[in-house]
Amino acid sequence: MNKKTLVLGASLKPDRYSNMALRKLVNYKYETVAFGMKAGEEAGVVIDTQLKTYQDLDTVTIYLNPKRQKAYYEYIVALKPKRVIFNPGTENPEFYEILDDNHIAYEVACTLVLLSTNQY
Repeated sequence: MNKKTLVLGASLKPDRYSNMALRKLVNYKYETVAFGMKAGEEAGVVIDTQLKTYQDLDTVTIYLNPKRQKAYYEYIVALKPKRVIFNPGTENPEFYEILDDNHIAYEVACTLVLLSTNQY
């Protein structure tokens, strides 16, 4: 069962949690796509700098602070993911309401911990 995941706020820097999550998702054989501010490739995944209309997304895992998320509210809702994960530091009650209104589930959790504990 593949949970196609968009890493929103992906970084090319190996010490960033978004980068660690991207690599771990690939290692766990999840289909992974990524959007970030700098184009590049990590673990065989192209980090897009243009917003794309990804199909059949299960999860969007967010690595952007709440102020930066505002620019992506409509984009994320339009993707119609099954869930959105708010990693530590990305908690955003304003966005939770928007997701609730659009019947999109969300979790306040750490993608790295969910993967490591087999709860992803």
